[in-house]
Amino acid sequence: MHEMANEGRDWDLLKTEMIERGADDAKWREGKTAVYVFNAGEDVARVQKEAYTLYMSENGLGPAAFPSLKRMEEEVIAMGLSLLHAAEDAAGTITSGGTDSITMAVKAARDYARATRGVDGQANLVAPFSAHPAFDKAAHLMNIEVRRIPVGADLKSDVNAMAEAADEQTIMLVGSAPCFPYGLIDHIEALSDLGVAQNIWLHVDACVGGYLAPFVRMNGAAIQPFDFELPGVHSMSADLHKYGYCAKGASSVLYRDKALYEHMVFDCSDWPGGRMVTPTLAGTRPGGAISAAWAVMNYLGIAGYREKQALVTRTREAVEAGVREMGFEILGDPQLGIVAFGHPEADVFAVYKNMFDKGWFTSLTTQPKALHLMLSPFHAEVVDVYLQDLQDSLEAAGSNSAGDFEARYS
Repeated sequence: MHEMANEGRDWDLLKTEMIERGADDAKWREGKTAVYVFNAGEDVARVQKEAYTLYMSENGLGPAAFPSLKRMEEEVIAMGLSLLHAAEDAAGTITSGGTDSITMAVKAARDYARATRGVDGQANLVAPFSAHPAFDKAAHLMNIEVRRIPVGADLKSDVNAMAEAADEQTIMLVGSAPCFPYGLIDHIEALSDLGVAQNIWLHVDACVGGYLAPFVRMNGAAIQPFDFELPGVHSMSADLHKYGYCAKGASSVLYRDKALYEHMVFDCSDWPGGRMVTPTLAGTRPGGAISAAWAVMNYLGIAGYREKQALVTRTREAVEAGVREMGFEILGDPQLGIVAFGHPEADVFAVYKNMFDKGWFTSLTTQPKALHLMLSPFHAEVVDVYLQDLQDSLEAAGSNSAGDFEARYS
C-alpha cells in the first residue's frame, strides 16, 4: 500500500517524476494514437489549457455564485443546438462526457414514458448491436432491459427488426451518428419515422459526430439527416471533448424542447441544506471544462471547424486508399472521422500487435475483426508514416501471433 509521506516534496522534482512516469504512455503527441485523444494542434491546446485554468476553481454547481459559467454554458449549448437544427425552444446542458450524456437522456426518457404513457412495468430500450455500452451502463443503473438488435448487412441499424423488438414498455429507440465500432451513421430517418409511429422516444448518440458531421456537410459531403431536423428525434448526445476539440471532460446532452429537458433534472429539498437542483448525474461540475469549451468554440468558429474537419476527412480518404492497395476491405461507407478495415486473408490481430510494437495505439473491432482508427486533424501529418508501418506490419503478420491482443478483444 502506498502511504502518504510525512513531509511534502519539491514541485520541480514531482513534475519531473510525473513526466518520467508518462514515458511509456501512448505517443499521442507524435500522432501515433487514434483513440482517446483529439489533437487539433498546438494553438487549440493552448486555448484549452489557458481557458481551463482561468476557471479551474469555479464550480458549475453554483450558477448564482458563478453567473459567468452559467452564461458560457448557455452559449455553448446554444451553438450546439444551432448546429444540430434545433428549434428555439430546445434545451440542453454540458455534462462530464458521453456516458453522462447518455445516462441522463435514458433517465429523461424513462421519466417521460412514466408521465405520458403510463409505463410502470419492466421498461426496455431497443438499440442496434453497434450502439455504445454506455446505454447498457445506464440501463443497469435504472433496471431497464436492453434489447440489442443485430445490424443489417450494411452494418447499420436494422429498423424493421428494431420495430419488431419494441413494445408498449419500450422507453427509447437508439441510433448512432456515427457508431463507434464502424464509424457509420445509422438509418436515423427511418428510426425517426418508427419513433413517431409508435410514440417512442428516439435518442441519437452523436457523441462522435455531433460536432463533426455538421461541418463535414458544410464542406460538401452528402450527410443524411440525423439530428433535430427529423421530427422523431427527442434527444442527442454530442461530445465537446471529441471533435469539438474542447478540454476533457465535456459533452453535451440536448433535447428537442424544454419540456423534455425537465424530465432529466433532479430536484431535491427534503434535507436540511435547502433545495438542490442538478441537471446532470454529477453535482460539482468543473468550471474549467465549461470555460474551455466556450473558448475553443469561439476561437475556431465555423471557418476553423470546417478547416479542421476537412483535414480529418481527407486523412480518412487517404487511409482508405492506402489500405485498399494492401488488400484491406473498408467496413461500410464511412463519411466522418472513423474508419475500420479488415483483411480477407491476414490476421488483423497480429497486424495490430506489430503496429503496437511500432508505437501505434489504435483500436480494433471484433465482429467482424478489423483495425480501427478515430482520426484527428494532426493525423494528416503522419498518415504516410502510418501506411508504411502498416505495410511492414502486414508483411510480418504471417510469422507473428496475435497473442494477448486477441485474448483482450475477444
